[in-house]
Amino acid sequence: MPQLLAIDYGTKRCGIAVTDDLQLIASGLTTVETKNLLKFLADYFKKEYVELVLIGEPKQKDGTASQSEVYIQQFIKEFERQFTQMPYKRVDERFTSKDAFQAMIDSGMSKKKRRNKALIDEISATIILQNYLYNP
Repeated sequence: MPQLLAIDYGTKRCGIAVTDDLQLIASGLTTVETKNLLKFLADYFKKEYVELVLIGEPKQKDGTASQSEVYIQQFIKEFERQFTQMPYKRVDERFTSKDAFQAMIDSGMSKKKRRNKALIDEISATIILQNYLYNP
């Protein structure tokens, strides 16, 4: 079975998470600088069989789009142009950064490691993917 891949998109860097081939387990893969994201995806898609890409959809508490949605839409246009055959879905990512930070605390991670924003992005992508696996 192919993998699912999730992106926690940010203007500076993006967290990436993937499933195993049976689509049972979500794991953080890496964090990529946003300017290198499309190249990273192109290289990854050449090596791995990905069935679906999940792109986080940040929303305000009231359900309206966040300010970063403008940048995500620009990314999606380029993604669609470059990867014409790759399907994607938007997934609500409200509170994933907060949940990621809490997961770091709960796991006993040191304060120094919790300041690593790249790690928070990667964990956020993993949470996006886990949420999708449990509620497709």
